[in-house]
Amino acid sequence: MAEVGLLKSVPYLLSAPSKQIWTDYDEEADILYISFRKPQQANDSVLEENVIYHYCDQDLVGITVLNASTNLEGE
Repeated sequence: MAEVGLLKSVPYLLSAPSKQIWTDYDEEADILYISFRKPQQANDSVLEENVIYHYCDQDLVGITVLNASTNLEGE
């Protein structure tokens, strides 16, 4: 059930750097965008595996998950 997977993400969402979170999923490109600020205004990005972390100075302002539908399966 997809609902069970969503519920497992609740502790992570509660510890996110913002109380508001914007998401956008590009199904054709299979990319999930998660933003903790609108607009993000990132001035630095770090790629680790298939995840790009976007920073404004030292603050995490967004995450881009590449190959989102398969990247995090089983985690």
